[in-house]
Amino acid sequence: MSREARIERAFRGLTLGSAVTVLVLLSGIIATLVHGSWPALSAFKLQFLTTEIWNPVTEKFGALAPLYGTVVTATIAMLIAIPLAFGIAIFLTETCPRWLRGPISTGIELLAAVPSIVYGIWGLFVLAPLLQRHVQPWLIDVAAPIPGIRMLFSGPPYGIGVLTAGLVLAIMVLPFITSVMREVFRMTPIALKEAAYGVGATQWEVVWDVVVPASRVGIVGGVMLGLGRALGETMAVTFVIGNAHRISSSLLAPGTTISAAIANEFTEAVGDLYTSSLISLGLLLFVITFVVIAAARLLLLRLELRTGRMQ
Repeated sequence: MSREARIERAFRGLTLGSAVTVLVLLSGIIATLVHGSWPALSAFKLQFLTTEIWNPVTEKFGALAPLYGTVVTATIAMLIAIPLAFGIAIFLTETCPRWLRGPISTGIELLAAVPSIVYGIWGLFVLAPLLQRHVQPWLIDVAAPIPGIRMLFSGPPYGIGVLTAGLVLAIMVLPFITSVMREVFRMTPIALKEAAYGVGATQWEVVWDVVVPASRVGIVGGVMLGLGRALGETMAVTFVIGNAHRISSSLLAPGTTISAAIANEFTEAVGDLYTSSLISLGLLLFVITFVVIAAARLLLLRLELRTGRMQ
């Protein structure tokens, strides 16, 4: 066997081993979560997902409140971050002057580099007091006469709560979504945009009818990257959400998420059932993330097939 053939064989073996290692690690994590959560799942069964109560004294545990908080905070974050990221990415790729493009891009990258605990401290000592004194009282007054919106902004302005956690998450995921969108927008063929301008299209029409359709796959990928970060964020959310195991219709009320509940209580968990319940929360978060990734993959595949047919 020649030297080149041996190098090629070793290269293939290393790449195959790397791929297998990922699958082995993933299988080990799943097996550990299932084994650790089995006592709680066998004791509470489906009631674990439908019960709000979380009482370590009586050993009654339900994941509904952390599950609700995780979904609501991630939804708030994405509703705020996606439009902002889209606007920033379009501005950087289409209308931004060259001298301003560098500083804005650097600022976005620096936002991504800030540790999550720093976001949590900033949210607790800066954002939360600002919301408590100025924003939340205004929201309560404005929403009071509106029947469908009133319950979302009712109660006292605590400052911390589900809404505050969603805002902090939006700031945290914004640079990731923006960076991906910016890169996929830049990959749009210049010939397509020049052809659209040549037939009299406005800049908005070029963006909406040319750039966005050509970048749909990348846009979905960036959104899912940000959603995955929002679902699993721990420290920043723990600082500002209030860490209350209850469900409230008001976004101003304290709540909790799966990751925040685990971080707060795992070191204090006494008893096998308590520990198993916290591990079950971790398994639930893993399942949610897996479902999101699977849905994203299916959507990306559908978009790729649709784009291939259009071409």
